[in-house]
Amino acid sequence: MSGLTYVSTRGSAPELGFADVLLAGLARDGGLYVPSRWPSLTVGDLQRFASMPYAEVAAEVMWPFVEGAIDRDTFAALCADSYATFDAPDVVPLTDLGDGVWLAELFHGPTLAFKDVALQLVGRLFDHELTRRGERVTVVGATSGDTGSAAIEALRDRPSVDVFILHPAGRVSEVQRRQMTTVDAPNVHNLAVEGTFDDCQDLVKALFADDTFRDTRNLSAVNSINWARVMAQLVYYVTSSVRLGGAEGRPVAFSVPTGNFGNVFAGYGAQRMGTPISQLVVASNQNDILTRFLTTGTMTIGEVHPTLSPSMDIQVSSNLERLLFEVYGRDGEAIAELMARFRAEGTVSVDAGRLDLLSEHWAAGRVDDEGTAATIAELHERTGMLIDPHTAVGLAAAREARADVRVPMVVLSTAHPAKFPDAVEAATGVRPPLPPHLADLFERPERYRVVANDFDVVRATIESTLDGIG
Repeated sequence: MSGLTYVSTRGSAPELGFADVLLAGLARDGGLYVPSRWPSLTVGDLQRFASMPYAEVAAEVMWPFVEGAIDRDTFAALCADSYATFDAPDVVPLTDLGDGVWLAELFHGPTLAFKDVALQLVGRLFDHELTRRGERVTVVGATSGDTGSAAIEALRDRPSVDVFILHPAGRVSEVQRRQMTTVDAPNVHNLAVEGTFDDCQDLVKALFADDTFRDTRNLSAVNSINWARVMAQLVYYVTSSVRLGGAEGRPVAFSVPTGNFGNVFAGYGAQRMGTPISQLVVASNQNDILTRFLTTGTMTIGEVHPTLSPSMDIQVSSNLERLLFEVYGRDGEAIAELMARFRAEGTVSVDAGRLDLLSEHWAAGRVDDEGTAATIAELHERTGMLIDPHTAVGLAAAREARADVRVPMVVLSTAHPAKFPDAVEAATGVRPPLPPHLADLFERPERYRVVANDFDVVRATIESTLDGIG
């Protein structure tokens, strides 16, 4: 097996190359795939990147992760094609908010959310690999709002993929729902689950754990459990760092609104590769399991509270397992035992010594709906800018947890304000308009099916739909 290989966080699934990891999604032992080692970026690499277009930096940063699975020129072309779909020349532009705080605007892709940065590429990688193999897959994903539309946009009308996206009924914004349910493509199927995002995510994991169903339907995943998603998100940490840190490689800090932990874990990966990141702030809303874990060492599943930032209304953050794997010295057996205990008891603690490994670079902040709305209002009043509620959580947490005011602080702006118009209008009195390509979104017919929060019902729905297609 040439190139970098991938291991499961739970230690007992087979080691795979990139192409197999791309299509597998979740590992057979229930774990998540991570690279067997972290590649290195040199100071010279970072200096070169400062003057290169985003797509070219992306191809170089990600190359060690895909080498051996795809030709280098082909991969560079896929990166160029993916980021040509963005309406900003820089792909991820930086906006100066003053006081050394910056916004990294991740919402310039086709569905107005940061998920496009990864999924525009992942869709093309799927197409490339499935065409090469002459295979067809069934992609099953759970979304708390933005992954679904980004995955659908990336995979719609592709001949080798059927897409089933589960979203929590009534718990995503209307714009988010319509961006999924108004896509008229024969290979796209939306299921509104009568439950929370965590329920949707559990159903997806259960479908992957059903080996017969997984194999007969050739299941694959585009959630952030898929390593390719995290890999593509590494890039904007690198590009933001080199632009603000300069040729001298000065450190840069990041504040990341996160629910499922994939976005901020990508920051950890960029740091491990040599990007000079001095601090990663985990920004949570009222559903603050991550903040509680980073401050106390204990994860306890609580009730999911609906908030103004619904994409973070989560109590089980899948990608935290990837960080725990690193904190536990890459001991897959220990992680398997830890996650089994967490599932059985709903709570688990990590000893203080392991948590200390994170204390130098990690911080956490919790922002409730009142603080979210106040942050949206304050920024608009001061600058005239509109930000979405998730970005507001990131900005408020950045101000609260910033370790060194001399270090530039980048807040990841994860969604366009027009995806959450009600919350933005309530805070500012201004209703953000949808961009022209989505202007008629509310007139488009919707296509989705409401299903019970029941594994057998969801599996049967997918099977009958696929059998009808066949």
